[in-house]
Amino acid sequence: MTTPDARLDLQRRQRLGMVEAVWGEHKTADQIVAILESFAAAGELGLVTRVAPEKASRVCEALPAVELHADARCLTLGALPPAPAPPAAVAVLSGGSSDRTVVAEISLALRCHGIGVDPVMDVGVAGLRRLLDQLPRLATARILIACAGMEGALPTVLAGLVPQPVIGVPVSVGYGISAGGRTALEGMLASCAPGLTVVNIDNGYGAAMAALRMLRGCAPDASS
Repeated sequence: MTTPDARLDLQRRQRLGMVEAVWGEHKTADQIVAILESFAAAGELGLVTRVAPEKASRVCEALPAVELHADARCLTLGALPPAPAPPAAVAVLSGGSSDRTVVAEISLALRCHGIGVDPVMDVGVAGLRRLLDQLPRLATARILIACAGMEGALPTVLAGLVPQPVIGVPVSVGYGISAGGRTALEGMLASCAPGLTVVNIDNGYGAAMAALRMLRGCAPDASS
């Protein structure tokens, strides 16, 4: 049964074509268990984001059918849609390997909607040739999501090189003045690359849903 303070949006898939995601960071293990049980009772896929390892272990003990996606800090309950045939509709790029968790959250959120993802790791602007070498690989993707910390330059550079929509995700990685991703966020918001879309710091799920909306706007019959 749903906990008294959780009112689930079980019609989100019908209304928006999106699986509802539950923010797990500030919920207890018992609350997450109750919410996932409610999703299962409604026949809906459950997705919980930002779950610390210890809390995830307690949830998995209580609900053995829950799948832990440790790299994304997420939990799911229910069968995920089959992966579509390549090429992937969305390419997710990371400036460095420290962005891996955000990339994994994006990839899982899109996988929950049957959207194919091609992760392109460690192509930050500190070694620009790494990005340029991947441009042929990116040509088949319909949308690009670029995750970067430090000064957050990767989405701006990418948006100046390719014609597809680019979504920038500032990541809370970097020394001192990087300020937990604030510098990357402000740099992306101040980008001179026209049309760059930017989500909040570490908001992988938000970037995935922005990409999903774009895909559905172009092709209303996209997989749900």
